[in-house]
Amino acid sequence: MSATDACSVTEGCITCGDVAVPLTVIEARDNDARCRDDQGREELVAVELVGDVQPGDRVLVHAGVAIERLEEGMTRDALR
Repeated sequence: MSATDACSVTEGCITCGDVAVPLTVIEARDNDARCRDDQGREELVAVELVGDVQPGDRVLVHAGVAIERLEEGMTRDALR
């Protein structure tokens, strides 16, 4: 996996705002995972803090780092 597209100068990145966002793991390797948001955008995320993840897992991500593993079925509204 390449981190070259993690933060776009023109588009910004998915997780570098003021709040953490829920993402779905689509590929995991070692301490990184390629994740997708609900709009289909993808980003490389560090997952050392939450442990091993598998495709389909949901994680809460801030600044490119997964900070919490989310329970199945948890929605964005439930996080507010």
